[in-house]
Amino acid sequence: MKQWIAAAALVSLAGWAQADGLQSLEKFMTSSQAGEAQFTQTVTSPAKQGQAGRVKTSSGSFAFQRPGKFKFIYQKPFDQTIVADGSVLTVYDADLNQVTQRQQSKALGQTPAALLASASSLQALKAEFDVSSLPEADGQQWAQAIPKNKDGQIKQVKVGFKGDELQTLEIEDGFGQRSVLRFVGFKALPSLPGSAFEFAIPSGAEVIRQ
Repeated sequence: MKQWIAAAALVSLAGWAQADGLQSLEKFMTSSQAGEAQFTQTVTSPAKQGQAGRVKTSSGSFAFQRPGKFKFIYQKPFDQTIVADGSVLTVYDADLNQVTQRQQSKALGQTPAALLASASSLQALKAEFDVSSLPEADGQQWAQAIPKNKDGQIKQVKVGFKGDELQTLEIEDGFGQRSVLRFVGFKALPSLPGSAFEFAIPSGAEVIRQ
């Protein structure tokens, strides 16, 4: 009898632990209407026969504001800006002095950006993703999102929280490539100025509109 009670208690506790990741994600989406942080990104490509997987590391700053505005500024090892103003998604490669723009509505959808900036609520997110909690790991509460559209490039996304603070974003694509973004100094803000998501095309830059 005592063993049954102990087992039931463990199951109950496990259920609470697994609920934390989803609750953290929901709270993040409802309470953090804007935010900013520094980040480090590690991209690991799948190993080829006889070779180890390639690892690339970059870093920069990140900001977002719901609905649908965000900016990634990569500073190391290359200079690149990715900014969405709510209408247009712009990618600027400083080394090539090249700007690529496309309609934001066609570029996002089932992407990690939808988790952080596009969807206004957990219910809205569920229209594009199957969302669930994962067990606590590395001192973080985890939620997992799997795109409902299996034809996209993203296989799954995991989001890690420490308390109310966004800590980690893990992305696995259909080719086996894994990207991990670790956020530092995340600040939830009531809003950011619209100018934070404006992009002025540099003089002489090649512009490609898709």
